[in-house]
Amino acid sequence: MSAAKSNSKSEDRTFEDKVLAAQDRIESGFRRIGRSSWARILRMARKPTKQEFTQTSIICGIGMFILGFIGFVVMFAMDRIIPSFFEWLIN
Repeated sequence: MSAAKSNSKSEDRTFEDKVLAAQDRIESGFRRIGRSSWARILRMARKPTKQEFTQTSIICGIGMFILGFIGFVVMFAMDRIIPSFFEWLIN
């Protein structure tokens, strides 16, 4: 019975009422951000200086180069070294 009442109630609402209700839900979600545990991090965040940005970019570039080199070594080992090591199994 209550489901029928809620259906008829939602059908009686205008488009504007539905939009306002959706907007209220979105705004209440954003209000909860300020009370969450990571809100302090957002309040402390700032734009990095040019030096900080440059250092971060260089460190990330070095890290990507190292990971790429490790991947290349593993691929080379799987293509060239490992198959010749296990040839004795086939013969």
